[in-house]
Amino acid sequence: MFVNDDRTDLARASKIPAVTLGFWVIKIAATTLGETGGDTFSMTMNLGYLVSSAIFISFLVLFVALQIAARKFHPFLYWMTIIASTTAGTTMADFADRSLGIGYAGGSLGLFACVLAILGSWYWTQGSVSVRTVNTPRVEAFYWATITLSQTLGTALGDWVADSGLGYEGGALVFGATLAVVAAAYAWTDISRVLLFWSAFILTRPLGATVGDFFDKPLAQGGLNVSRPLASAVIALFMVICILAIPQRAGSHPGDAAAPV
Repeated sequence: MFVNDDRTDLARASKIPAVTLGFWVIKIAATTLGETGGDTFSMTMNLGYLVSSAIFISFLVLFVALQIAARKFHPFLYWMTIIASTTAGTTMADFADRSLGIGYAGGSLGLFACVLAILGSWYWTQGSVSVRTVNTPRVEAFYWATITLSQTLGTALGDWVADSGLGYEGGALVFGATLAVVAAAYAWTDISRVLLFWSAFILTRPLGATVGDFFDKPLAQGGLNVSRPLASAVIALFMVICILAIPQRAGSHPGDAAAPV
């Protein structure tokens, strides 16, 4: 999905990884870890959504600052920042949907509006939302804000679809099928690669959310009843193996060969 091996001077200067099949494998694992890890703090450790959100937002701010300050691409730093964004997204979405009583539908629609707003602000000020333009602190801030909001949206959307009657398996199948449609559009149409990239990036989050819930929810709720800490540890180990085994390099993203959008 969205493999691009074009190596340009700009790509080599990037601090974010090239979009390859391995990128998407690690991204989906990170979103799944975000779900089980976030639930471990808020539910298993009984810290609640607000306290857990404060903890993960603190980690997110730290890692984003380190990522922006870095002078070159560091795989583990990048993926730790992604994990921080997805765990923060999990607890923030649950806090809004459940603690504040907004509900899954309201939370999903509101967060979708927030994602569009940050993308609109990014485009308005920079003239592009292409990931290939992420080469200054200001654009990096837009990039990580978009990612964090998309992770939060994905959590709410995944819960909304799963609780609509489809269950966690059904939700995972829906989002997996939707991602397959996006991949087909990338392969066989001329639809904007930037649009398809962000669509895929957003959709991997609810896929990870439903898969994560499927692992750790009780059998009576359609899950496998795997311990959240155990599931998180296994997924984290899988991510580490993938990062070490799959070539990690800064690189180009979909749309690099075309004009930015």
